[in-house]
Amino acid sequence: MNESDMAMPSMEISVPTPVVSVKPVVLSAPGRGEDLKVQVSAPVIGRELPIIVFSHGFGSSLNGYGPLVDFWTAHGFVVMQPTHLDSRTLNPPPDDPRTPLIWRFRVEDMKRILDNLDLLETSVPGLSGRLDRDRIAVAGHSWGAQTASMLLGARVLDTEGGTGENMADSRIKAGLLLAAPGQGGADLTPFASEHFPFMNPSFAGMTTPTLVIAGDRDQSALSVRGPDWFTDPYFMSPGGKSLLTLFGAEHSLGGIPGYNVTETTDEDPERLSAVQQLTWAYLRTALYPEDTAWFTACRALMESPHPLGRIESR
Repeated sequence: MNESDMAMPSMEISVPTPVVSVKPVVLSAPGRGEDLKVQVSAPVIGRELPIIVFSHGFGSSLNGYGPLVDFWTAHGFVVMQPTHLDSRTLNPPPDDPRTPLIWRFRVEDMKRILDNLDLLETSVPGLSGRLDRDRIAVAGHSWGAQTASMLLGARVLDTEGGTGENMADSRIKAGLLLAAPGQGGADLTPFASEHFPFMNPSFAGMTTPTLVIAGDRDQSALSVRGPDWFTDPYFMSPGGKSLLTLFGAEHSLGGIPGYNVTETTDEDPERLSAVQQLTWAYLRTALYPEDTAWFTACRALMESPHPLGRIESR
């Protein structure tokens, strides 16, 4: 038995299938300044396929996060990835008038995808009629996790501390928040407070079932707190959530941003494999309550002689 087997023993994963990706699918986006480009990835077989809409981290694009997207699609999900306005592929100047509201444009990008499922479905040869529109999850990493949290019910507090606009979307049935920023206010560095006023969330209304994933060595330059800052979406939201804390993980959680990318500071194939499997298992059970994949995965992690992390739920 190798170390990877020891870390995640006895977990049953569906057999991987070939996948197909189409990019860019262009969605008209009046008022955005640029049309929205989306990548759609899907398994070549299967019907009533569940959907994941994924929001990338700062500077990335629809081309990122192959390690997650490839795994999810090979195991039965259709994944839709927008390129947000902060992407390095667009490179907006700092004085771009849209910059202060990019966080809102990000949320609108995700909603625009949900509003255009017909077009996105027909963009992939052979995908028509194979989507299950009642089983949609949202996921995101870093700033993308903040974006995803808004669709799950989190809100941005205004300058007076009042609860901001509710941008939750009832079409979303489950969420994955990977390295999601925590609360703002005094927990932010002076630089973050000045330049990122939208980083002031309330998780009180985040009622949608969600798995929060945090690394216990993820030290953000935006917060004066330690790695526990990334667990706030779990502890400060209503129940019905799970928290996966990965031992030794930094912001890249073992390498989720891409294959051999410079953003990965903690490359670890075993940790990455655990994130792939556990996120898949969580969404299987969250979207299909009769599926026991998540409970099997939790038991496998707990029973491992060399666990890669710990899971708690409430």
